[in-house]
Amino acid sequence: MSVSALRDSRSAVRNRPGGGSWTPWLYLAPALVVLGGLLLYPIYQLGLISFFRYTQAQVSGGEPTSFEGFGNYAELFGDGQFWQVLLATVLFAAACVGATLAVGCALAVLLTRVRAVPRLALMLAALGAWATPAVTGSTVWLFLFDPDFGPVNRLLGLGDHSWTYGRYGAFLLVLLEVVWCSFPFVMVTVYAGIRAVPAEVLEAAALDGASQWRIWRSVLAPMLRPILTVVTIQSVIWDFKVFTQIYVMTNGGGIAGQNLVLNVYAYQKAFASSQYGLGSAIGVVMLLILLAVTLGYLRSLRRQGEEL
Repeated sequence: MSVSALRDSRSAVRNRPGGGSWTPWLYLAPALVVLGGLLLYPIYQLGLISFFRYTQAQVSGGEPTSFEGFGNYAELFGDGQFWQVLLATVLFAAACVGATLAVGCALAVLLTRVRAVPRLALMLAALGAWATPAVTGSTVWLFLFDPDFGPVNRLLGLGDHSWTYGRYGAFLLVLLEVVWCSFPFVMVTVYAGIRAVPAEVLEAAALDGASQWRIWRSVLAPMLRPILTVVTIQSVIWDFKVFTQIYVMTNGGGIAGQNLVLNVYAYQKAFASSQYGLGSAIGVVMLLILLAVTLGYLRSLRRQGEEL
């Protein structure tokens, strides 16, 4: 191809509608400005504070702010409690994500199998759970499992068993509440994706003798992978940074901090101990972990040839 022909082809691409045009970016500019103000600036301030010695003395003006470099991070990584809390956070978030996806996907399939009235009732009940504020939902669950007045212990015949006294029992109770308020998002999103799948595909699989589990695993799940990717990443972000449920249901992290997760741990360091620089460092670590998990998951899907 000659140089002039190549130049003409590039000019044609630029002149083509949408080719090399800044018009889409102009439409996106207002939203990008708002997102920049709401996300980028707080992240910048979080990272900036994490490099300084910033306590109540600096906030009140009694002492000057001093640059610590990576001192807060060195202190954080040298703290054995941090690694215990990090491990507990990862395991707890993984359990919440797995349970939320399992419940949400199962109920999404159920919605396609029931009639209109039960489907509407289930949708309204799920959306009611989703719309309930986290503080309210946590308080209701505490009442349901209360050792003295809760109906759950009476139904199960557990007497005055305390669900929040032991470490694993408290984590289990919080997990149930997190799944209860999170599965509606997965259910509605996956249900919408299933309804978009051509009915002929599902009928062909049923005629071939595939069970419901086989249809989901071999037909629906591969076709819904982009949607499942979105709900998985969203669930990871939500469940990794759980705060309200843990704080309310375990009274700030449980006995001797046995139910601490990173978000509550950062709150204790920043506000209870007035170590704002150290609390900011924990926030930065959480941000980096979530970015690494999200980018790694997307990269693995791209390697499998998935278009997102």
